Amino acid sequence: MTETSEFPLRPLPALTKDTEAFWTGGKDGQLLIEQCDRCAYYIHPPTGFCPQCESRDTHFQPVSGKGRLLSFSINHRKWMPELPERYVLGIVTLAEQEEVRLVCNVVNCDPDAVEFDMPVKVLFEEQDGCWVPLFEPDGDAT
Repeated sequence: MTETSEFPLRPLPALTKDTEAFWTGGKDGQLLIEQCDRCAYYIHPPTGFCPQCESRDTHFQPVSGKGRLLSFSINHRKWMPELPERYVLGIVTLAEQEEVRLVCNVVNCDPDAVEFDMPVKVLFEEQDGCWVPLFEPDGDAT
């Protein structure tokens, strides 16, 4: 599951106590999402607080890395010299809980082939110890 895409380098997030596990889990091929110990609700972005039951008892749980593309936009402007002119920015809902939505790039496919509700799976791009989750079409999804 851990791969490096051909997508160029990107600005990296700041790693904090609340977000470090999410941004480094890809090192082990795992998409880690914060989960409440009390009610099992998945929390993203990670905050150390459950919005469902208000518990502060949380941990990071590996998830399947599979989901569906809820929405997307195809960029047609070169905003930074390192970025391609055309790329897909999407919102993915995870299989484990539809309310978990990740904003990400969809890679390894022609942008014109991207469709709403398309099954996707995670892969990771490593940069300076940060493992950025990206998604690609999941041809194995049923």
